[in-house]
Order: sequence, then structure tokens, then C-alpha cells
Amino acid sequence: MATHQGRRRHAAFAGGLAIVALCLGFVASPATAAPPPPVDYVALGDSYTAGTGAGGLYRDAVCWQSEPGYVDVVAASGRVDLLSNLACHGALLSFDPLNPSPFYNGAPTVVEQIFSGQADLQKAELVSITAGAIDAGSLLALQACASPDTATCAGTVAGIRANLGSVTTALAGTYGLIRAAAPNATIAVMGYPRLFDPSQGDLVIPGVTVVPVANQVMANSAVDDLNKAIAAAVQLSGKNVVFVDVTKRFGGHAVNSADPWIVLVPVPVAPFDRLPDANFHPNVAGHQAYASALISTVKPAQLAKR
Repeated sequence: MATHQGRRRHAAFAGGLAIVALCLGFVASPATAAPPPPVDYVALGDSYTAGTGAGGLYRDAVCWQSEPGYVDVVAASGRVDLLSNLACHGALLSFDPLNPSPFYNGAPTVVEQIFSGQADLQKAELVSITAGAIDAGSLLALQACASPDTATCAGTVAGIRANLGSVTTALAGTYGLIRAAAPNATIAVMGYPRLFDPSQGDLVIPGVTVVPVANQVMANSAVDDLNKAIAAAVQLSGKNVVFVDVTKRFGGHAVNSADPWIVLVPVPVAPFDRLPDANFHPNVAGHQAYASALISTVKPAQLAKR
């Protein structure tokens, strides 16, 4: 059995080793991994990526952007270095002067955005985009379905469905252009949310049925079909192109819900004589949901480690 004096000598010896190890820097300390560097980020597309709904109600520039859109929220996270947001409210995929779209409003198209942003896209490790809704006929659908007219809504939605094959082809071609311009980037293709919650009954403002349940169902089905067309284009595009579905995230937050994440101002705001351009776009909470969807799907920290 060790004597009391022996135990003291052992403790002193161990203490001496500890001092030597400390002096030589051999004592282990908890490893603190350096955070990954932010990834270089470029945003492209239409009004959803331009931030519409997070700021003013009316378009006031050819390339109208509003803050804080989801791109601004992602940039503020510290996980990305935003090189440029080239998205514009009303942007079409492309514009053919020989066959002009009736929805062209002068905003730079996505193809024009890609060419103007080539220097940043070449460096990009992450690109996000919302596009295709206007090309598919979303403006017509909103005009027809955000009304009591059920027959016109049904006919318009049927026309949109018939056009979605060409929209898928155009989207796949657009994603190909982005891949060529940004060869090192993951391309996050954001979907669109359903706008209405039919379980809430007819949308009545004030005392007048503005959007009956039947139209809400048809409008939502048009959004679902558009998202399927976008997802199909992503599948055609192959590696490094990812579809980000926001449908579930927006559940319970439609324009007619108790907690809407989508803007709806049903009357013109002075001095304008038209409904707000921000209608049917994510509000500040909606853009935060988009940012969360992007970050949780793409995981920028993992991109930085590639």
C-alpha cells in the first residue's frame, strides 16, 4: 500500500509534468473550427427575387427592387457574400421583338441579366432565381381568378396549363445559360407559393365576394402546375441545379389567412388609380420564409467546403 509520503511525491511529479507540458504548449484545448468563408452569391429573376412586397407598393423604376427581400435577408445572414442582385420586377425569361410578349414592361429579362452579370456569375458559388410565372401567364390568371368570374378563371387556367410545356423548355434553356455563365455555382431555383386558402371561404372585401372558393382552388392549382413545370426544367438541367419548394412553408399564410405572408391591398392607394404592384407577392415575413427555405435547402456552409 502506498505511503502518505509516496502519494505526495507522485502528486508533485504529476504536477511538475503538467507545468512542463503547459510551458511547451502540449496541453490540449477545445478545438475551435474557423467558420467557413461566405460563398459568393448572385441573384437573378423576377419580382419575387427583386424583393417585391417587402417595400413600397408601386413600381417606381424600370428595374424595380424592394428591401428587405429574401436576397437581402440571406445576405445579412453572414453566410454569403452578395456580389449582385440583378432581378427586376416584371422580368420575363427573354424578349423576342419579332414576337413581343404583351407582358413586357421594359424590365431587363433574365437572359439580359445573365449577360450583364457575367463577371459576377463567373465567380459565383451560389445563384438563386425565381422566373417563369409571367411567361406562363400569371398576370392573366390573377386578373381572371381574383374576381367573381368563375368561367373566365377556369378558361384562363386551362390556357396556362396548355402553355406549360413550352415554359418548361424555356426554363431549362435559361438554367443552361446560367450554368455556362456560373460554372462553379449551385443554382437554387425557387418555386412560388399558393396564394389562397380555400378553407377560409370566399374572399369578401368588404361585404362583396371578390374571390369565390372555386377561383381560389383553380388559382392554387395553376401555381401547383407551374411549380411542377419548374421542377421538370430543373430535372432536365442536371447537376448543380436544385428546386426549392416553398409550398409547405407558406401553409397557413395565404392572403386570406389570419397571418398572411403575401400582400393583398384590395383598393388603389392614392395618388395611384390602380391596384398595387406588390399584390400577391411575399411580405416581409414571406421573404424571410423564402430566405429560410433557400438556406436550409442549399446549406451555404457546405458549398464553401467544396
